[in-house]
Amino acid sequence: MRRPFLVQRIIIISRLFFTVMTDGSFRLRKPGISRPRRKLSGGRKDRRSVMRFIHIADVHLGACPDAGKAYTEQRPEEIWNTFEHIIRICQAEQTDLLLIAGDLFHRQPLLRELKEVDYLFSTLTHTKVVLIAGNHDYIRRDSYYRTFRWHDNVYPLFGREIRCVEFDGLQTAVYGLSYYSREITEPLYHRAAPEGRQRYEILLAHGGDEKHIPINWEELERSGFSYTALGHIHKPQAVRRNRIVYAGALEPVDRNDTGPHGYVKGELTGKGNRISWIPCASREYIHLGVLVDERDTAGSVKQKIRKLTNEYGNENIYKIKLKGERDRDILLDSLNPDDLGNILEVTDETRPAYDFDRLYRENADNLIGRYIESFAGCSRDSEAYQALCEGVDALLANRR
Repeated sequence: MRRPFLVQRIIIISRLFFTVMTDGSFRLRKPGISRPRRKLSGGRKDRRSVMRFIHIADVHLGACPDAGKAYTEQRPEEIWNTFEHIIRICQAEQTDLLLIAGDLFHRQPLLRELKEVDYLFSTLTHTKVVLIAGNHDYIRRDSYYRTFRWHDNVYPLFGREIRCVEFDGLQTAVYGLSYYSREITEPLYHRAAPEGRQRYEILLAHGGDEKHIPINWEELERSGFSYTALGHIHKPQAVRRNRIVYAGALEPVDRNDTGPHGYVKGELTGKGNRISWIPCASREYIHLGVLVDERDTAGSVKQKIRKLTNEYGNENIYKIKLKGERDRDILLDSLNPDDLGNILEVTDETRPAYDFDRLYRENADNLIGRYIESFAGCSRDSEAYQALCEGVDALLANRR
């Protein structure tokens, strides 16, 4: 049976003004007025309670780290390879967000480098990428960062002041700003605070020392961000467990970047954060001390170095420091790092093994004896004892 004309009109009008809710109730809708959107879509609506992310920092693409004769030429490519490895992990695990906390590049990125990075980002079918510029790849007047058009899953936060990008489907908002100079001494994060836009609110930040946006950690902790993804410090560390974390450099880029390097893998949930740090660097810088005694020769010291580097991994990069007391006739300053494997440098801090009581008795009536007497009572681990050894060594050398 056809409905009366008046009833049909009433039904049509009601559909314009009301939305039928799932529980059968009605919500008033204002026709002709659309609610302004201040949110960037995170893709399909997905009101799940867990948001999964990977946090990296200080990738330093384009760096040429000093890695000794064996590996220096390979290191730039290895840094790119490790970055590509992270992209593959994001794709394989369908990670929700990839957070890059500054210094993706070691210096101003070349246009071809941005195209390569953007291609890698474009291979991610689910992951959204949020990045900021740090003090190494800061946004200069002629920076390609200013004009480059990223793939539609990439959201750069390249403002001088804190901005926010929202992902409805992930119930997540990410806040951040970028560097426009090598150094920023103002505490730009001191007023950073989540605005209640989403269930999970993340601060993407770079700095933490006096020349690179000083941070008051207590103040930042009280601000209420679900998670703060930090960059700039190359050693991975948690400032506040599960809440404020430096991912560390993805690969070591300086001879003092000792220890393992990698990335943070995390989940934000209604019951708290689950954060883990995962090593992935292809090599480590390792500082090793090698103990030398009176029985050692240059040849035996070389053998000790080779044995230690073999135990710690021949793929790693080493700084060697020789310690102890050596035979005074043995010279170790001629050791060539390139002959020893992947060695950056060898520092000789050994002392000649002198019997000073005997030397004093034999030279009590000359300059050597008087020199030894002037250091009477100094301890073996003191600077004075080091000066005694070096002085006696020089005096004996002149007498030969």
